[in-house]
Amino acid sequence: MRQGLQLRLSQHLALTPQLQQSIRLLQLSTLELNAEIDQALQDNPLLERDEPGEPVFNPGAEPATTAQSATPAEPEERQEARGGDDEGWGMDFSGSHGQRDPNDDDLDSGESQAASTSLREHLGTQLAMTQLPDRERALVSFLIEALNDDGYLTQPLDELVSLLVNDDDEMRETLLDELGIALCHLQNFDPPGIAARSAQECLTLQLKTLPDSAERAHALTVVGEHLDHLAARDFARIKKALGCDDDELRAAQRLILSLNPRPGAQYAAIDTRYVVPDVAVRKVHDQWLASLNREAMPRLRINRLYADILNRHRGGNGSSSGLASQLQEAKWLIKNVQQRFDTILRVSQAIVDRQRAFFDHGEVAMRPLTLREIAETVQLHESTISRVTTQKYLASPRGIFELKYFFGSHVATDTGGAASSTAIRALIKQLVGAEDGKKPLSDSRLADILGEQGIVVARRTVAKYRELLGIPPVNLRKVL
Repeated sequence: MRQGLQLRLSQHLALTPQLQQSIRLLQLSTLELNAEIDQALQDNPLLERDEPGEPVFNPGAEPATTAQSATPAEPEERQEARGGDDEGWGMDFSGSHGQRDPNDDDLDSGESQAASTSLREHLGTQLAMTQLPDRERALVSFLIEALNDDGYLTQPLDELVSLLVNDDDEMRETLLDELGIALCHLQNFDPPGIAARSAQECLTLQLKTLPDSAERAHALTVVGEHLDHLAARDFARIKKALGCDDDELRAAQRLILSLNPRPGAQYAAIDTRYVVPDVAVRKVHDQWLASLNREAMPRLRINRLYADILNRHRGGNGSSSGLASQLQEAKWLIKNVQQRFDTILRVSQAIVDRQRAFFDHGEVAMRPLTLREIAETVQLHESTISRVTTQKYLASPRGIFELKYFFGSHVATDTGGAASSTAIRALIKQLVGAEDGKKPLSDSRLADILGEQGIVVARRTVAKYRELLGIPPVNLRKVL
């Protein structure tokens, strides 16, 4: 063994902290980006939000000594076009973090939702107005707590008894009878159908609250004995069992469909999630143009006070070195945020250019599109396009769509071309919507109709697209 020195040349790719941050910001949604920026504002004193009308600090300039000598804010268009490591750090990203309009409908709806009454509160109010003995009142309250969000009692009564007593069989029997009585009281509360143990019982409870009629009598029989047959649209068997005609069965069916199979859902808290579009698309002189949504873009700049302190102590040690590091981090964040939105805009415009027909005519005109096609157009990697199009949204006259919505597989046509799977699903939806309810179109017939229009698609493919659209099979679409 001996010691020696060797010189070796090699190439490798190193991800700098700035590049890592750029990649991370690119894959964040708008809400996640705002959370990331809020955290950065707390951790870095050199970074702050840029309020309109305030002077913009230029890190490359000499520190200002008076307010009059401060550099004024540049126009928005010039700030966006600027680049370089030491210029333009007062980027004008119009933000959505200002004060909200007190007349904002979304704010009002959120407050009204927060103030709504829960199911347990609604039932508890009714319980307080009853004249039940204390023991029965306590058992009804116990059953209310056992209901799920839809208002159903999913646990059997004997299991609930086991939560109250252990091994005393005589006490268990007594308590089981008492719980049954308490359940009857609870099932008479509003809304009708509450505390049911099955969908069949829920519908039956609601029907019993309606005035007596022939339709109600037929509906009770259908719900009690032929609910499975009704779900399978086996109308012939139901008519034979009831001894009724089409009109009478149709009236009973309408009555059953008017019932609420989830009586407690109207009191459940709704988790509303708002989508903030990153890009807006509008038609200008017969061309569809994409533009960034300024309300989704944060306004960031370098803090003037700390930057002045840093410039006065430049070259020193101690606390100034920490400020210098934070200044660099603030520069990186501002630059990477701007680069993120620039990339989103480039990718969005490339998508819009290839899907012009969609914005003009709708889903039926959607063309096949792949990540590679957009990547080659904007000269970025496919993985970057995937990050850009995930959880990024586009607002257009036809609605708000995730950018990934515009990508899809293709199906061959008899002319040698290709049709988008989105367009085929739209055609299937149109065909089913226009079909005769008494003679609905089967999957094979849908495939034949598409073939007549030049789209070569198999029956199983039609079935898959139909299921994705939530359209039931042909036997369940048949009406009387």
